[in-house]
Amino acid sequence: MTLPISVRVGFLVLLCMLFIGGYLLLTPPLPQPLAYHDFADQRPLLGMPHMLNVASNLPFLVVGVWGMIFLARPESRRAGIFLETQERWAYGLYFLGLALTGIGSGYYHANPNNDTLVWDRMALAMTFMALFTAILAERLCWELSVWLVGPMVALGLGSVLYWHVTDDLRFYFVVQFFPLIALPLLFLFFTPRYTGTADMLASLGCYGLAKVLEILDADVYARGGLVSGHTLKHLVAGLSAYFVLFMLQRRRASF
Repeated sequence: MTLPISVRVGFLVLLCMLFIGGYLLLTPPLPQPLAYHDFADQRPLLGMPHMLNVASNLPFLVVGVWGMIFLARPESRRAGIFLETQERWAYGLYFLGLALTGIGSGYYHANPNNDTLVWDRMALAMTFMALFTAILAERLCWELSVWLVGPMVALGLGSVLYWHVTDDLRFYFVVQFFPLIALPLLFLFFTPRYTGTADMLASLGCYGLAKVLEILDADVYARGGLVSGHTLKHLVAGLSAYFVLFMLQRRRASF
């Protein structure tokens, strides 16, 4: 028997509150480890410090600009891509955030420190929250995309500013990792408004792989010294972003 949507939404909200509240209450403040900035591949190339970690951010900029161009073109108004015009806003912010991530992350990797990391994380937080809002609205109620995207993006940006002022990463970790926990629940228990779930799952899988490569930065670099895990992380995360654009280009209404 399928549970009514009100029950499923209530369960999702309760689970979110328990997870976020429990994490913030049980976890002490988490300062930014300065060792985070010591990436395995620090080679300067063509006069640019940390060249590969900087240049590998290009896919974010390319997909972000490509996505914004797609949304501005008549082809994005094909019947079935967006049933309501306002649903475009969250994806517009997502692609803008991607483009800014390409710039901000490149700026950070040219000179890794806490002050430059702010610009990388501000763009990332905008990207995470905009996409999460878009998916949430398409699974629960499309109006969420109208009134929730602004506060969600503001929450993401606020979490980065909070970290920068207090040196406490907990709120930023909620913004970055909570959607990764909530999205599988949305995919499993709520009917999609559009086709393209497989593309979104591919995007999520690529992002998960990117996080693994980030953790294995030095291990990957040690195998030959050609490319580091962090450089590959950028490339795979760029592929994750492309799957979102690919999904939009070919999706249709599911009812």
